[in-house]
Amino acid sequence: MAKCKQKTHKATKKVLKVRPNGTVSYKKSGGNHKTAKDSSKVVRQRRKQGTLSKGEVNRLKSVI
Repeated sequence: MAKCKQKTHKATKKVLKVRPNGTVSYKKSGGNHKTAKDSSKVVRQRRKQGTLSKGEVNRLKSVI
């Protein structure tokens, strides 16, 4: 067994959520205020959860 284990990166843990099937989701930015200038389609799309790509998940696996 290794002497030192890598610590969880707390800021990343608070932003990303790991789903049971292994995908990682996050809240999209820019949807809280000052949305009058954006189209309603864009504002609606920002309400949905974003999903990280497979490559990004593999890169961040150790810090989550």
